[in-house]
Amino acid sequence: MKMTGKLFGNPGAFFAAGLLGFAFLVTNAATALAEPSGAAARKLAASTAKAPIAVIYPDLAEPYRSVFEQIIAGIEDKAKARVANYAVGSKVDIEELKKTLGKQEVKVVIALGRQAMQIASTLDSNIGVVVGGVITSPSSEMRDIPVNSLSPDPALLFSHLKVLMPGVRRVFAVFDSRQNGWLMRQAKDAARAQGLELLVYEAQDLRGAMRAYQEIFAAAESGRDALWLPQDSTTVEEGSVLPLVLHESWERNIAVFSSSSGYVRRGVLFSLYPDNAGMGRHLAETALEFLSSGDYSEHGMILLRDVLMAVNLRTANHLGLDVSRQQGFGMVFPER
Repeated sequence: MKMTGKLFGNPGAFFAAGLLGFAFLVTNAATALAEPSGAAARKLAASTAKAPIAVIYPDLAEPYRSVFEQIIAGIEDKAKARVANYAVGSKVDIEELKKTLGKQEVKVVIALGRQAMQIASTLDSNIGVVVGGVITSPSSEMRDIPVNSLSPDPALLFSHLKVLMPGVRRVFAVFDSRQNGWLMRQAKDAARAQGLELLVYEAQDLRGAMRAYQEIFAAAESGRDALWLPQDSTTVEEGSVLPLVLHESWERNIAVFSSSSGYVRRGVLFSLYPDNAGMGRHLAETALEFLSSGDYSEHGMILLRDVLMAVNLRTANHLGLDVSRQQGFGMVFPER
């Protein structure tokens, strides 16, 4: 069951579609591209070799399959050992999977996506669980294990913003507390550490979000203020909110940066997105720590720090920014 094959070297083919799209699929994989009936059981029965680490992930078609391959490659690179992995569809036999994990003497499971996290929550308590590939998780759900979010660490976003625009002093953000209350609490401390003031507006519906953005653009000053778009399905709605934000920011020369790389193609200045192999190595490091000590160094939600950067050169030029000397961009728009 060890996965092999050529990995896609360019993450842009996947992430340009938007990190939120990926998050939707991995968190709703029970209804997406299920394996044919019986295929999962045959896969499980075929694996009998022992492996201390196992990876469970959604059985999705390209380009998502290649993303998981890159993550698993990173896991194996760090683990320096055989890693069993299972692509699960909606018809997976969970009891059969649990039996197979027992036969293989698996000690820790890396679960990618919400469906895999839910499966992992049913495992015996002596099996460690490390979760990755989720945006957020209810505070009461698996709070005692490490849950690695796809949300980039605001500290990294703010530090990149300061490099691009040293004169920025204030950052605005609109968020739904049901999705990102936990994130904004951490973001305020991260902003303060960068010498920034984070001004947040809470909204629980589309109307409230639109009103908040209108207030922000009425108050924002070009060169001094910037707007952050977190991964938030309420306040960063693509049908009406995003067009408004892009139009107003362009007209008023206000920098907008995002936690979702798909928006950079549409005109957002920059974003950070996962380095798939790097994320895999981080997950493996946590799993190895559990194998050696029986515990984790971190618990609860852990922000994404293995990232690459996407930038929109047209927007940078419009804002009067010279990014030609900066290197290391993972993706550049408009595409050349």
